[in-house]
Amino acid sequence: MSWNDGRPGLQPREVVVVLEQFLQEGRLSALLWEGCQQQAQAACPELQDNLLNKIVCLPEHVSNNLQGKNPPVFFPQNYFPLLGGAVLQVLQQISDSLRGGLDCSISFVSHVLGKVCVHGRQKEILGVVVPQLTDLTRADCIWQRICWRLVECVPDRWMEAVVLGFVQRAPGADVLSRLLGNLVVKNKKAQFVVTQKMLLLQYGHTTEVLQNLLGYLSLDNLRRALLLRVLQELLETWGSSSAVKHSPPEQQLYISKAILICLSHLKETEVESCRQELLTSMMEGVKCHLDSSLPQLRRLGMVVAESISAKINTEGPVLKFEYEEDDETRELKSLLVQTPPSCVVPSLPEDETLFLVSAKLGVRLQQEHRSEKTDVALPLVPESNKKSHTAAPVVPDEESEAELDSDDELVPYDMSEDKELKIKAPVYIRDCIEVLTGSEDVDKWEATVKALEGLVRKNPAATREVSVELAKILLHLEEKTCIEGFVELRQRAQVAVLTTDPIPVTKYLTSQFYSLNYSLRQRMDILDVLVLAAQELSCPKLHGKTKHSGAQKPLIQLLPGSDSSKDWRRIVDERIQSKTRRFATGQSQVEVASSPNKFNSVAGHFFFPLIQHFDRPLTTFDLLGEDHLVLGRLVHTLAVLMYLAVNTVAVTAMGKALLEFVWALRFHTDSYVRQGLLSCVSSLLLSVPGERLLADMAEELLETQSWLGDVVEKDPNGDCRRLALHNLLLMENLKKKLEAVPS
Repeated sequence: MSWNDGRPGLQPREVVVVLEQFLQEGRLSALLWEGCQQQAQAACPELQDNLLNKIVCLPEHVSNNLQGKNPPVFFPQNYFPLLGGAVLQVLQQISDSLRGGLDCSISFVSHVLGKVCVHGRQKEILGVVVPQLTDLTRADCIWQRICWRLVECVPDRWMEAVVLGFVQRAPGADVLSRLLGNLVVKNKKAQFVVTQKMLLLQYGHTTEVLQNLLGYLSLDNLRRALLLRVLQELLETWGSSSAVKHSPPEQQLYISKAILICLSHLKETEVESCRQELLTSMMEGVKCHLDSSLPQLRRLGMVVAESISAKINTEGPVLKFEYEEDDETRELKSLLVQTPPSCVVPSLPEDETLFLVSAKLGVRLQQEHRSEKTDVALPLVPESNKKSHTAAPVVPDEESEAELDSDDELVPYDMSEDKELKIKAPVYIRDCIEVLTGSEDVDKWEATVKALEGLVRKNPAATREVSVELAKILLHLEEKTCIEGFVELRQRAQVAVLTTDPIPVTKYLTSQFYSLNYSLRQRMDILDVLVLAAQELSCPKLHGKTKHSGAQKPLIQLLPGSDSSKDWRRIVDERIQSKTRRFATGQSQVEVASSPNKFNSVAGHFFFPLIQHFDRPLTTFDLLGEDHLVLGRLVHTLAVLMYLAVNTVAVTAMGKALLEFVWALRFHTDSYVRQGLLSCVSSLLLSVPGERLLADMAEELLETQSWLGDVVEKDPNGDCRRLALHNLLLMENLKKKLEAVPS
C-alpha cells in the first residue's frame, strides 16, 4: 500500500476507495493467509513486519491521509471486528490443511492478534474471536491445538495484552482452559502475567476475572502447583503489616477475594500438606488486619481468617468473629462455594456417547419410578430410624393435639388492669451521685441514668458544686442492667455536665486522657464528649430543649463500615457553602436567634492539654506506637476543635500549634491518622484569618503546600489524596483572596 507523495498516480481518496472494496469483498483473509504461507517459507522478516504494521494500523493510516474523514469501514469499532472475522477464516483454512496432512504456520496470525491487542483493541477483535473459538474448541481436539498454538506464538512483548484479553472475555474457567491450554507452564511471560501481575501488582479486575484466572490454574495437574504458589504469595501479602498499612483498601479487598477463591479450589490432600503454613499465615494476617484503624480492613481480616480456619479445621472448632454483615462480606463468603465448571469432554466415541445417554436416561427413569412410589407411601427416613418408625403407629393430628401437657389447660390470670410500677427518679444532683455510686436498687439506678441529663440542665448551680465528681463517676460508670441506649444516655449526661461547668470538667477530662490505667474505650469516650460539648458551646441554640430527645452523634465517631473523611468533606463543604453568596429560591429558611459563643472563652482549655503530651509513652498507653487507633481519634478531635474555634481569641495560637503537630506526624503509616492530619489542615485554613496565616505561618504553609503535593501524587489511600487536593485548592483560593485585597 502506498500513498500519493507528489508523484503521478492515484489520489488518496481513490486509494481508499480501492481499499474499501478490498475489505468489503473479504480479501483481508486472503492477505493473512498469504502471510502465513510466507512465514512457512521463511520469507523476508522486513517484508513481514511491514505487512503486519500496515494491516494493524490501517485505520490510522487512512485517517491521517484523509484528515479524519475516512469511510465507516475504517472506523476502529468496525475495522477490527472485520479483522477478527478474517483471522477466524484463516484459522479455518489452517484447520483444513492440518486435517489434510499439510503443514502450515500460524505465527503471522499470532503476530496480528498480539499487535492489535497491544494497541488497545482487545475488545473489538477478541469480542469476535473468543466466542467462535469457544464453540469450535468445545468438542474438537484439533481446534484446541490450533488455539493453543495461536496464543503460544504471540511474541513476549505482546503476550500480556493477549492473555489479559482472553481472561477477561472467556465465559468461564473451563473455557479459558480450553483456549489457553498449559500456556502458563510453557511461557514465562504468560506465567508472570497470570501469577504475579494480575494478582499482586494490579487490583482493578472484576471478581469474574479472578474466578476465571484461578479456576484456570486449578483445572490441570501441571497448573495446580502454580495455584498453591499463588496462594502462598497472596497470604504473604495479606499477612504483611507493611502491605496492610501502605496499600489501599481496594487492593486489600482484591487480595482477600483471590485468597478465598484459591481456598475454594484446594483439595483435601493439598490442605493437609500445607495446613501448618495456612495456620501461620492466618495468625499473622488476622493480627495485622485487627490492628488497623479502618473498619473495612478489620472486617476483611475477620472474614478471611474465618474462611481459612473453616478450611483447615473441618472437624474441630473454628474461628468466629462478631461483625456486621454487609454486601461485601456476603460476596466474600460466597466465593468459598465453588460452582462446578460446565466442561464438556471432547471427542467421545459414538458407543461411549450412547452409553452415557442411556445411563442418564436409566437414572432418570429410576428417579421417576421412585417418586411415583413416594406419592402413596410414607416419607422416606434414614436407615437408622426405619425400625422406630415401623414400630410406632402414626398418630393423627387431632389425637396428638388432645394429648398435650396438662399445664396448657390452666386458665391464665386476668392482667388487663395491672399497671407497671414506676420508680421515682431522684430530684437532687447529690441523690443521683449516691444512687450511681452505692445503691443496689437496679430499678432506681436505671431511673437515675435516664433522668440525669435533664436534671443537670435544670440545676446548673447545683451541678457546678459537684461537677468534677459527677464527671468522674460518669467516666467510670459501668452498665449494671441491659438498659436500652446506656452508652448514649451516659454520653449525653457527660456532655450536659461539661457544658454546665466547662473549665474544671475539661481540665479533669483532658488530664485523664493521658493518665495511667484507662482503657482505650474510655480515652475515646473522653474525646467524643469533648467534641460534643464543644459543638454545643459554639452553637448553643442548636442544642435547646427540642434537641435532647436524640443524642447528637460525634463527627469523629468511628462506625463500622464508615469513613471519617466523609464527615470531614461534609464539614468543609458546609463551611465553603456558608462563605459562598447565593440568591435564595423557594421557601425561606427560619432565622435562628443569635446568642453568644460560649466556646470562645474555653477553646484553649479543650485544645492545648490534648496536644501537649501526645509523644510521651506511658506504661499502658503509647499513641505513637501500637495505640494508633486512639491517635487517629485524637487527630480528628483536634481538627473538629480547630474548626469550632473560628472567630475565637485563641484561634491563631491553636492554628500554629496544630500545624507543628501535623508536621511532626505527617509521615505516619496509618491512613486513618493521615486523613485526620489532612482534616486538621482543612480546619486551620478555614478557621484562622488569612492575614494571620500570612503573618505568623507563611514559611510553615509553604512547607505544608509541598507536602500536600507529595500526598496527592504518592499517597496510596484515595481519601488522603482527595483531602490533600482539597487543601491545595483552599490554599489557592486563600492566596487569590489575599492578593485581591488592596494593600
